[in-house]
Amino acid sequence: MLLKSFTFQGTVIEIVQDDITKQDTEAIVNAANSYLKHGGGVAAAIVRAGGEEIQRESDEYVKTHGPVPVSQVAVTKAGRLKAKYVLHVVGPRWGEGNEHEKLYMAVQNVLKKAEELSLSSISIPAISSGIFGFPKDQCAEVFCRAIRDFLEEHQNTSLKLVRLCNIDEETSKIFLSVFEKYWR
Repeated sequence: MLLKSFTFQGTVIEIVQDDITKQDTEAIVNAANSYLKHGGGVAAAIVRAGGEEIQRESDEYVKTHGPVPVSQVAVTKAGRLKAKYVLHVVGPRWGEGNEHEKLYMAVQNVLKKAEELSLSSISIPAISSGIFGFPKDQCAEVFCRAIRDFLEEHQNTSLKLVRLCNIDEETSKIFLSVFEKYWR
């Protein structure tokens, strides 16, 4: 369910309450751990909906490149999902130090990877706000700043739709509230 959309320099930012695995964007983002073991939360839902090939490709990525560092992105195909790609980003755990900057870089790196892949649309969940414990309001504020900064720096971006997609009402409403407050 679309809660609200905002437009900045030709790119639409949507706040959506829905299942990220059902999005029709070119890529969806998985809030991953460094070993890309998709055992819980959004990650498990993505593998359940998209198929075990996502986990197999993730395992192969880690075997080849090593664990994914915090704030960095690994890309796999999306299996049976509507999306073409899953961008697996490792967000910070609350309490590890420098969390705001690490989350900011995670969001920036997701958007940069989407740009590298010439994608026009992406769906992103509230990275680190689940089992990693990042406070949802602060998470939304970091997202707001990171997306605005990216769009200001990449005025000719291929990205025409950035969908902030969370399944739960609480997170969706917090993102809506923060974006209404800070997005100008």
